[in-house]
Amino acid sequence: TPFLGVTFGADAPTRQFTYGFSAAVLSQGMVGLEFDAALTPNFFDSESDTIADGNVSTAMLNLMVSSSAVGAPLRPYVSAGAGILHSRATRVGNVFELNDNQFGVEVGVGAIAGLAGTVGLRGDIRYFRSLQDADGGDGIDLSLGKLEFWRGTFGLSFRF
Repeated sequence: TPFLGVTFGADAPTRQFTYGFSAAVLSQGMVGLEFDAALTPNFFDSESDTIADGNVSTAMLNLMVSSSAVGAPLRPYVSAGAGILHSRATRVGNVFELNDNQFGVEVGVGAIAGLAGTVGLRGDIRYFRSLQDADGGDGIDLSLGKLEFWRGTFGLSFRF
């Protein structure tokens, strides 16, 4: 499913255009796996024009749970997963540069509506949040990080 959408809320200063794709394997049952990747150019842009280049990209592996069988006219689903949130921002004049990969999580809800044969429409809304090592020591002690935002998308879905 290639998709277009917007990011909004939390750390997104304004609604920003986003695009990407999802590839899911949904069985005849209720459970499936999905890989979701997206890029939001100008994510950190502000009205003051202090950020010359600022974007966020995501790559997530998700578990999907759907409520109806493949081929049904409407197939709602929920998804949750984890992956990488990559942030990049450069201040005008190159005063500072952020180029950071963070572990992150996401949850979402959506639906796939069948149109004809193997083609359908898919829409969803998802919440993304970075995670961080809370104690900074040798052990892994993850807590919620600072980067968070919502994303709403709409795309054309192809079933194989």
